[in-house]
Amino acid sequence: MGWIITILVGALCGWLASMIMNTNAQQGAIANILIGIVGALLAQWIFAGLLNIGGATAAGDGFSFWSIIWGVVGSVILIAILKALKVLR
Repeated sequence: MGWIITILVGALCGWLASMIMNTNAQQGAIANILIGIVGALLAQWIFAGLLNIGGATAAGDGFSFWSIIWGVVGSVILIAILKALKVLR
């Protein structure tokens, strides 16, 4: 059941981030899921691991408000990196 929740939250986070960053037309469902999952891990690593922001530990921890917020933040950062590398336009 944990993998299903991870995929659903990743899809939601990736979709919201793609709407914020204006890349929704370029990405499909699989890209949204992957960007959402990797973005949540990125947010957890940057904000919880490196910067010691306590609430960021919720990123990637299931279906909660803070998990989605941190997942979207990480996904936006990931999309910005992908845009800078010219992977996304």
